[in-house]
Amino acid sequence: MVTQQQVLDTLKQIGLNLYERKLWLALLTRGVSTAGELSTLAKVPHSRTYDILQTLTDKGFVLTQNTKPLKYVAIKPSEAFERVKKRLRENLDITIQRIEDLEKSPVAQELERMFKNGVQLVQPAELTASLKGRKAMHNQLETLFKEAKKSISIMTTPSGLNELYHNHGNLLKKAAKRGVKIRIAVPASKEHAKAKEDLSKIAAIKHINKRTNVGRFFIIDGNHAVMALTHDKVDPSQDVSLWTRSEHLASNLLVPMFENIWSGI
Repeated sequence: MVTQQQVLDTLKQIGLNLYERKLWLALLTRGVSTAGELSTLAKVPHSRTYDILQTLTDKGFVLTQNTKPLKYVAIKPSEAFERVKKRLRENLDITIQRIEDLEKSPVAQELERMFKNGVQLVQPAELTASLKGRKAMHNQLETLFKEAKKSISIMTTPSGLNELYHNHGNLLKKAAKRGVKIRIAVPASKEHAKAKEDLSKIAAIKHINKRTNVGRFFIIDGNHAVMALTHDKVDPSQDVSLWTRSEHLASNLLVPMFENIWSGI
């Protein structure tokens, strides 16, 4: 049997804070109730109860009766969830439209100008960031692959090649069409057969000896580098990598390393 604590913990995952969860559960057990009754039942401060119930109403979990005192009506949970999903989709669509409108506006051009001028004042060594989680790494790679002009050199693992294919296959194809030279070094494995077959159409791929595998790193145009600092078998949320816009590190250190690996195959 599911405990009340398990219910509270699960509802936290859909964005309800502790007081919202307690009041909603209390209302579900009563069907219809006043704020005072729910405050006592849920052990939520009376001074906060009206505001929280209004928030639950706005989110689609509760209906309000215009009586004196105000009464609140529980909504069937399955219906409440559908209302919440609908509201989230509507809000997301509105936000996306606002962003798309912003991208076409003079404001976006001004923001780009500010960024360009600001970057010119920064020393290359300062344009470095730690990327926590594999999603953060792939987000950064997506940006770099979109902006690549000359070359993309990749050293990765079999599972890393699969991730690269599924996350960025289309971007790499577009980069190749722009004339970007793409090279990928990876240990031989049946694990990445499909990814290798498809990516070999737009990139030069060579197998390396597993003993020479130095992990995962990416060099873009000789001035951007992304290096994984953890093993690819760690939980993706715990993966850590480093991005730097340092021509010294990319061209003088990583490029020679990659060339040695590539020519030694």
